[in-house]
Amino acid sequence: MGGRIHHLRLEKGLSLSELADKANVAKSYLSNVERNIQSNPSIQFIEKIADALQVSVHALLYGEVAEDGESPLDAEWFGLVQEAMASGISKREFKEFLDYQKWRLEHKDK
Repeated sequence: MGGRIHHLRLEKGLSLSELADKANVAKSYLSNVERNIQSNPSIQFIEKIADALQVSVHALLYGEVAEDGESPLDAEWFGLVQEAMASGISKREFKEFLDYQKWRLEHKDK
């Protein structure tokens, strides 16, 4: 995974310091992960780096789009889902909201 982080960081034109600042992680730890000295970073670290690089966690971990062929969530959608989860909304409540929005759109012009 360190190699993917390194490649994506360079692809985005970010220095090690810039990515560390953007992700709010320690530069030394990021460097160790990129060089595969630290090979088991926490999920929180992975999420922060994925968000800062604007890629999915799946793409960061596996270097590819999710197996189901659908495009991964972009960083903004991922952040919104995390915010909804942190606010305490349940999956059922979220699904009900989506169903209501669909119903509202279907009946908008009627």
